[in-house]
Amino acid sequence: MSIPFKINITKTKSRVLRGNVYVSKNPSKGTLIICHGFKGFKDWGMFPYIGETLADDLDVVTFNFSYNGVGENLLDFTELDKFAQNTYARELEDLNTVMDAVQNQKLPIDVDMNTSQLYLLGHSRGAGICLIYNFDHPKAVQGIVCWNGITNVDLFTRDQKEEMKQTGKSFVYNARTKQQMPLNVEILEDMEKNEEKYNIIERVKYTETPIVLIQGTEDHDRLIQGSKKLIEKKPKINLIQITGGNHTFNSLHPFQGTTEPLEQAIKETKKFINQLKK
Repeated sequence: MSIPFKINITKTKSRVLRGNVYVSKNPSKGTLIICHGFKGFKDWGMFPYIGETLADDLDVVTFNFSYNGVGENLLDFTELDKFAQNTYARELEDLNTVMDAVQNQKLPIDVDMNTSQLYLLGHSRGAGICLIYNFDHPKAVQGIVCWNGITNVDLFTRDQKEEMKQTGKSFVYNARTKQQMPLNVEILEDMEKNEEKYNIIERVKYTETPIVLIQGTEDHDRLIQGSKKLIEKKPKINLIQITGGNHTFNSLHPFQGTTEPLEQAIKETKKFINQLKK
């Protein structure tokens, strides 16, 4: 069972968090919060299926970052003006808002969730957000699952960054929607201003939170190399490779059904969290 919710972050209602709670099918042993990645959203392809499938003995929360570019219709990038301003700082604020609402039972839903144990799962850029959040709030969650996660927040080309500096704006092409999606210079300024805060590779050395990296063997090479660097800095981190899995574990949008790599990623996620719950 999935229950939608909405949180107005600003009084003007210009900044909205839209999400879903997948209520545990069995007595809940905790809550898992899922963060989507760059050019992603909570209803993209695999995410509703993941929410339902992981909600065996966990309450699962999915949500759209408030500036991810997807508005009320939930399936299209209709708010490109916000996408253009979607800094890491804003995404961290969003995750903090969701965490606060979950921890304090303030989500606008008529269900009591088990918040005694909290876990984060992030895909791609969302995994980077989960890690940075943990570095700033080291005791907030009991474990972090990174699906094909980033370890370097700089996702932009040299040309894009130069154009941002020169004109105030660049663009990234979305091959699926055929949209040129704007990127304002404030995204770059946020990265430069918070270079140390966003340095995942260096900061991971100091975390004691259990982390698992679940990565497809056909994921982007820079992400595979980033995972290796992360483990070099923190050998306690477990890396699980999913044979044949690409960046979305071979799932598509619209969702065409599950895949073997996706099922393996879900299985390994459940295994990791169940070990922590003991």
